[in-house]
Amino acid sequence: MSSTQNSPGFGPKHGSFTDSVLIEAVARQDRRAFETLYRRYYPRLLGFARRWVSAPEQAEEVIQEVMFVVWRDAAAFQGRSKVSSWIFGITYRQAMKSLQKSSNLSLTDDGRLPEGGAEDRALANRELRLSLENAMAKLSPEHRVVLELTFFEERSYREIADILDCPLNTVKTRMFHARERLRRILPRLGWSIT
Repeated sequence: MSSTQNSPGFGPKHGSFTDSVLIEAVARQDRRAFETLYRRYYPRLLGFARRWVSAPEQAEEVIQEVMFVVWRDAAAFQGRSKVSSWIFGITYRQAMKSLQKSSNLSLTDDGRLPEGGAEDRALANRELRLSLENAMAKLSPEHRVVLELTFFEERSYREIADILDCPLNTVKTRMFHARERLRRILPRLGWSIT
């Protein structure tokens, strides 16, 4: 069987393979392993990208670019981080490139997070949600991303450092400053901080 043919064993029924096994197979140009990895990551990556770029079509383009990089560079993955950290890092960098191209640094035209997804379920109180969106939109991208990855993607500081390709202490410093900034912003939006 050539390296570009599909190997048996990967597909919709075989989602139990670890990310490491899948990325190794993708590195050998296994299309079915890639499809499995794509299905596994697409919803989370799209949600993450939509919090950075304003248009749904733009988020889709980001994810297409991400998955192209995963396909092309899977053999370069060295296992120093989790596969998920590597893929989220690619997503973050592609979203930043997309923002630079469009010169639109807000999340949406009115500075809010896009509707839909896990953040809606997590923040059922619409008033709180709007306040948090407004407050987070006032943060720098460097501060906002650590909050997004920590609270919406439930990533550890070590994983965030891997994703952003920066030292762990930088992540901790950014989180400290992001929280301090939120403590100053939220009271101006009518929320008391305890």
